[in-house]
Amino acid sequence: MFFDILGWIGMVLVLLAYGLLSINKIDNGKLYQILNLIASIFMAIGLLPKNAWFSFALQIAWAIIAVIAIIKIVIKEKK
Repeated sequence: MFFDILGWIGMVLVLLAYGLLSINKIDNGKLYQILNLIASIFMAIGLLPKNAWFSFALQIAWAIIAVIAIIKIVIKEKK
């Protein structure tokens, strides 16, 4: 049950982030990437007991991309 709840929260966060970006309420910045990072981690955790390794790998890749984007944004902000 715990894993399912985290997975559902992650799914809602992905949709929320993409929806807000699509209607121009947020930009492709730090908030968007943080939402994606949290969402992907939650979904990856939710997938662990299901042995859906291809989906798990996708979420880990999504998280890595978000971390790289956040780092680039932070570095750009410091300049």
